[in-house]
Amino acid sequence: MSVFYGTMTSKGQTTVPQEIRELLKLKPGDRIRYVVRNGDVVIKAKNKRLIDLAGILHRPGAPALTLAEIDEAIGDAVVEHVTRSE
Repeated sequence: MSVFYGTMTSKGQTTVPQEIRELLKLKPGDRIRYVVRNGDVVIKAKNKRLIDLAGILHRPGAPALTLAEIDEAIGDAVVEHVTRSE
């Protein structure tokens, strides 16, 4: 495990350490998401464009899913996530 430190300004701003910027491939203007779980904070980069995700769900040789099947899978994942978070 690696630990990195930053300092917060009076305006609530902080600099993301260079090692973290490189690890998350952050660039100026990228958004950062802070997720709080059980008192811990997880930082996630929101620097992917929708087009970057094209084809990520398709497995070669597997049949394509219908929109109804995709909607059902998303619904199942949301229910599982909410149940796990409680």
